[in-house]
Amino acid sequence: MFDITVSHDSAIPPYEQLRQAVLARVRSGELAAGTKIPTVRALAGQLNLAPNTVARAYRELEQDGVVQTRGRLGSFIASSGDPTRDAAGRAATDYVAAVRRLGLDDEAALNYIKAALAGQ
Repeated sequence: MFDITVSHDSAIPPYEQLRQAVLARVRSGELAAGTKIPTVRALAGQLNLAPNTVARAYRELEQDGVVQTRGRLGSFIASSGDPTRDAAGRAATDYVAAVRRLGLDDEAALNYIKAALAGQ
């Protein structure tokens, strides 16, 4: 059984709770590369969610490279591990390059990051 909980009372949408929960389990090593994950319908039934909600979470995880779908074989944790850290590193490098082009110092760059994080 896929041990994930989704709170129907949370301000965070259920698909996002599911996406974050899967990603957290991948990062912790609980879901290793190649692990088969439940079908959309099975997980929707287990979590009392609409199938489209689970499908959206799976699509976003697939777009992030965390999950890969192999047709009739099902969906699996991608063998690439946790590509979100790589994407975050590339985004940070791109940000620093942009800040340098604009001539901003490190303190200003960090202030923009702090403001952006506070706004999220």
